[in-house]
Amino acid sequence: MKIINPFNKEKENDKAQLWEMLVERDSLAFANQDWDMVKDDFVDDHFMGIHAHSESNPDQWKISFPNLELYREEWLKQAKEFGNENWIEKPIDILIKITYLDDIEIIENKALLHKKFAGFAEKTNGEKFPFSWQTIYCCVKVGEKWKISGFTGYLPLNAKTGGNVEFYTKKNPVGSSQHITAGPYSPVLKVNANHIVVISGQASIEKDGNILGDDIEEQTEFTLRNCQKQLLSGGASFNDVFKVNVYIKDIKNWDRFNVVYKKYFDNPKPVRTAVETGLIEGLFVEIEMWAAVKN
Repeated sequence: MKIINPFNKEKENDKAQLWEMLVERDSLAFANQDWDMVKDDFVDDHFMGIHAHSESNPDQWKISFPNLELYREEWLKQAKEFGNENWIEKPIDILIKITYLDDIEIIENKALLHKKFAGFAEKTNGEKFPFSWQTIYCCVKVGEKWKISGFTGYLPLNAKTGGNVEFYTKKNPVGSSQHITAGPYSPVLKVNANHIVVISGQASIEKDGNILGDDIEEQTEFTLRNCQKQLLSGGASFNDVFKVNVYIKDIKNWDRFNVVYKKYFDNPKPVRTAVETGLIEGLFVEIEMWAAVKN
């Protein structure tokens, strides 16, 4: 999977540098279990890491890393454990797939960043591991380089999940079925929610309006990531999606689309409708989603 910085270095150099540090470089280092790649990205003096333990109540948060050395030890331990799992996908592809960082606030030489982890990864034995938490980073600009001065990590992604993927809002009713040629979707879903989050059709288009991706696989990846970003802004995620509409330029690409699509949805998968249709020049696919949120 290609790593695309969502911030333009010419127009938003500081945000682009922060994204590169906390998504691209951090993910590559973690996947390679190589602390040396990120060791210069921290302010050693006064560094502090807070562990939220998937609790929304701040009274439960603890100073787990009062210094950088303790954090380094835990980082390396988790990187080794992650790398030793028998994942279907490459570790770096998993990390890029489930990591989202678009909310960056900069005032003078200080920055506050909201890094979200949402999705799942599958092991070769069929076991699925959910990602549903977020980390808030405090960064400071030292000279021309941004560095991490502290963070509060393992915050719940939203109140209803408590850091774990649990499907409170949708389920397959008993007796629902579909034909043997059906793809990665549910035939019927029963939905129970307090709020509905609906996103307009998303495509493989970056903030500047440029189309990303040279084939159906790349455009599907970028389109789904755009969908997830919009859902997260509304307090939902792929776990909450119950209805998907897919508009594809060439139905011959349907099987190739599904290979990518199914990596982003765990069971019960959303119900889905797909049609072949004309799209803006250069686009291969457009996707809209409906999500149910019970909070």
